Amino acid sequence: MNAIKRFGNKANRFAIKWAEFVIKYKWPVLIATIVLAFGLASKGKMEFDGDYHVFFSKSNPELEAFDALQEKYTKDDNVLIVLSPKNKNIFTKENLIAIEELTAESWNTPYSSRVDAITNFQHTSAEGDDLYVDDLSYESHLKTDEEIQEIKRKALKEPLLVDRLLSKDGSVTAINITVRLPGEDSAVEIPEVTAFTRNMISQFREKHPDFDIHTSGLVPLNTAFFEYSQKDFMLTGIMIIIVILTTLILTRSIFSTISTLLVVLFSLISAVGFLGITGIKLTPPSAVFPTMILTLAVADSIHILITMLQKMRKEGLSKKEALVESMRLNFMPVLITSLTTVIGFLTMNFGDVPPFWDLGNITAFGMAMAFLYSTTTLPALMAIFPVRTKQRVVKAGSENRGLYTRLGAYVAENPVKLSIISLLIIGLMAFTATKNRFNDEFVNYFDETVKFRTDTDYISENLTGIYNVEFSVGAGESGGINNPEYLRKLNEFEDWLNEQPEVIHVNAFSEVARRVNRSMHGDDEAYYQVPGNREEAAQYLLLYELSLPFGLDLNNQINVDKSETRLTVTIENVDSASMIAFSKRAENWLKQNTPEYMHAIGVSPTLMFSKLGFRQADSMFKGNIIALILISLVLMLALRNFKLGLLSIIPNVTPVLVGFGLWALYKAQINTGMVIVFGMTLGIIVDDTVHFMSKFLRAQREYGYDARQAVVYAFETVGKALVTTTIVLIVGFAVLAQSHFALNSYMAQITLIIISSALIIDFILLPSLLILTASKPKAVATPEKVQPQVIKS
Repeated sequence: MNAIKRFGNKANRFAIKWAEFVIKYKWPVLIATIVLAFGLASKGKMEFDGDYHVFFSKSNPELEAFDALQEKYTKDDNVLIVLSPKNKNIFTKENLIAIEELTAESWNTPYSSRVDAITNFQHTSAEGDDLYVDDLSYESHLKTDEEIQEIKRKALKEPLLVDRLLSKDGSVTAINITVRLPGEDSAVEIPEVTAFTRNMISQFREKHPDFDIHTSGLVPLNTAFFEYSQKDFMLTGIMIIIVILTTLILTRSIFSTISTLLVVLFSLISAVGFLGITGIKLTPPSAVFPTMILTLAVADSIHILITMLQKMRKEGLSKKEALVESMRLNFMPVLITSLTTVIGFLTMNFGDVPPFWDLGNITAFGMAMAFLYSTTTLPALMAIFPVRTKQRVVKAGSENRGLYTRLGAYVAENPVKLSIISLLIIGLMAFTATKNRFNDEFVNYFDETVKFRTDTDYISENLTGIYNVEFSVGAGESGGINNPEYLRKLNEFEDWLNEQPEVIHVNAFSEVARRVNRSMHGDDEAYYQVPGNREEAAQYLLLYELSLPFGLDLNNQINVDKSETRLTVTIENVDSASMIAFSKRAENWLKQNTPEYMHAIGVSPTLMFSKLGFRQADSMFKGNIIALILISLVLMLALRNFKLGLLSIIPNVTPVLVGFGLWALYKAQINTGMVIVFGMTLGIIVDDTVHFMSKFLRAQREYGYDARQAVVYAFETVGKALVTTTIVLIVGFAVLAQSHFALNSYMAQITLIIISSALIIDFILLPSLLILTASKPKAVATPEKVQPQVIKS
């Protein structure tokens, strides 16, 4: 304990010497920090990556399984173009001509490998032993009304079309463009495909204005990630303006505002330099780092500036004296706040989502630089600027007490009552927090102002689902997919899937086998079943494959040696838990009803995103515990009091419980972005706690105040600074809450709630607990500083 106290005295002396050094050598210090900031900025390089794969670590088992499936068959990155004619009937000559034209043009899409539409659907028929496979509607301009009605009849009976490329009533259809992206540079490849398809659709609209067009698919999803990460980055400009206005209003000093602005800008450009040095590419979650750094960096400057201005206005200290005293009082709290914030953000590396690793690392570096600049650049600038304030004169015996003095006095008089009420409310919120349910649908990553979201919702309501689960079902041997037993079991699995309530469509090889078998028997419906003879099945498959045109083969459904087939289940837009439960149910059916070689696991981007949040939550749990322990140890050392270090855990953890409790009343749904909130806000919350506790302890140690007097003193000296920094944080995260990307906006919204809760808890519960657990202060014979007059204003 004596060692800890000696550490505190040394910290005081160091802060004073540091302040005096910076003031004495203000110009060299300022120039050095400018060189450092712009030196780092010169290394800066910002690139954006919109590929959805960035959300998954290389060791993610779901991603590994999905990549393995795509290697066996074909990659299925796609653009789904949905056409809705205003006459609600796809099957008119004009509409079929338009669809045929757009289908032909879609083949020109960069990296396209396949285009599926109703017009080029491969319809089978047979004459004798000859199998014919033709486009369902080719040269549509030559078709008669009778032929078009026959096309409609065939299409609406075709299981591979209905609820996949054609609505049940024939009013909506889709063209699915499959692209094989090289994967060398998604920042080039994805925009290239997007630009072409957007231009193609625009030209189609001009020529055929009677169609409503909606797009979805993995390429538009990647595009939305890419575009909205850039838009979120542009929130930086708004945040800079807010920082200027907020600081100016709260400090009422133009020089303080300029100094703060330079500190946050230096921190920001240093973080940009970190991007270039590390080669990090920005994604939607990590693109918000400027807003976070700008918001958090302001807090360091505000504490130093407000204390300095208070000393000048209330106690009549000179600018230099006030600046040195402010650094003495705030150096250690600002250091601890910065350190705990860095720890909090670094815990994001324990998670399983790489973009949040990047966000944590970039922000942690930015916050470390913010501490450096706020203890060098800021005091140097304030020493240079001609800062003058008018000292406030307080009449002797005045009873007009300030807001923070009155609040402190009220808390000091009612610690038991306030503690009980606070703990009851916190307990209730903690219970309510358990009502939150996890849901990580990637469509809901975007709000309803985003075209990708509205288009996808339209497609889900009017044509087909965009969520799917895929299975690579093995046959146990090369060529085994023609084994009648395999086909029969695959057919049973397909039938079982179609019976499930969430299933919209099943695309299985067993359907191809049934269709070809029927065609080879004169389209007799009695033969609409899988072949019962292996040689016959193999012969039919060979005839069918030889009849297919280039680009419309079965490579997307059958592997090279015909030992496995790909089964794709399209399901309704269900929540994450339901998606995972459905996949597990299907896997269990295969285990219980098929030979071992047919057992398969469900994979798909949809399923990966569904499992991502749960995996992230499990990974972050360990990180959060470590962060809590480290931050508590740091506070024990900084406060030089083991008991108060333990006590600080309460005001540091309870705001998160309250935040999630209130969120349960608001939305009751959390996503991957919100999983990191505990670790992220833990460091932020400490700012309030450590500044209040440090002032409380100074009052006891330096002035011999009892606990109640120390609480009032803490309110008087740091109350305004805490409110000011909280307002800045609230404003900053309120800007981020305007993001159209739900991972960011939800994270910002709940952070707003937690930060607000933290201030209330630190103003009510924390001082009450400090009073109730305080021991009697020791007499102070020779205080470090002259006891200040309590200013009542």
